[in-house]
Order: sequence, then C-alpha cells, then structure tokens
Amino acid sequence: MKKHTEFVKGMRMTRKRFARGVAVAAGFIFLCTAPESARGQSNTPSPESTPPKPAPVARTQRVPSKGDDFAGLKYTDEQKEKIQEIHQNFKSRMDVVVKDKKLTADQRGAMLEGYVRMERGQVYNVLTPEQQKEVRERIRARRVAEQEAKKPSPPKK
Repeated sequence: MKKHTEFVKGMRMTRKRFARGVAVAAGFIFLCTAPESARGQSNTPSPESTPPKPAPVARTQRVPSKGDDFAGLKYTDEQKEKIQEIHQNFKSRMDVVVKDKKLTADQRGAMLEGYVRMERGQVYNVLTPEQQKEVRERIRARRVAEQEAKKPSPPKK
C-alpha cells in the first residue's frame, strides 16, 4: 500500500512538471504569434504626446576610401558577372532593411553596414589571389593613413 501511495505521489509531481512545461511553452508560442496590440505595443500613438517621426533613412553611401580598395582592378567577364550578381543580391536585401518600419535608425544603420561588409567580403572572394593581395595592400595603406590622420599634431609653441 505504501508503494502505491509513493507511486501516485510521484505521478502527481510528474504531471505538475509536465503541465508547467506545457504552460510555459504555450505562453511563448502565444507571445510569438500574438499581434503587437496584444503585447501592449500599440502602433497608434497616444494623443497627449506624439513624438516626432524620424526622417526616412536612405541607403547609406559607401565611404569613398573603402570603395577605392577595389577600384582600378582588371576583372574578367566571369568576375564581372559574379560581382554584379552579388551587388544585386545585396541591393535587394538593403532595400528591405531601408523599408522596414519596425527598425530604429541605429538598427537600420547597423544592418546596412553589416550588409556592406558582407558584400565586400563576397566580392573579395571572387578575386584572384593576385587581386586579393593588391586589395589587402591598399587596405593596409589606407589604415596606416587613417592612423596618421588620427594622431594629434604636436602642440605649437
């Protein structure tokens, strides 16, 4: 009789744990699938305070010095096709980020910067080893020049 009581008590504990796990999982699923208004994130601003709308973010232009790393390289027709395909792929991705209203300006900027880095990495991988070496040397020279420009000039007497 004692064994049966312990077994039943153990089953209750197992049921409680299972029920708690199911409740937690159901809560997460509900939060993920519930509309924003159910989560307390109303899209309609309150009438008392309307924050100013941020200006729309355009695609960031590449920093000219970084774009120059690939300038002047002689590409084969195959490389040109691959690079054009990479540019088109990332342009569509960047356009989606620019149009996404859920992102803040900082988030948009970070994502766009990340896409630019990824794009440059893929273009770099298309290059021949000689071209890659030339690009690495340009990057190294640009970084040295940037470091020199950042150094404070000696105080004038």
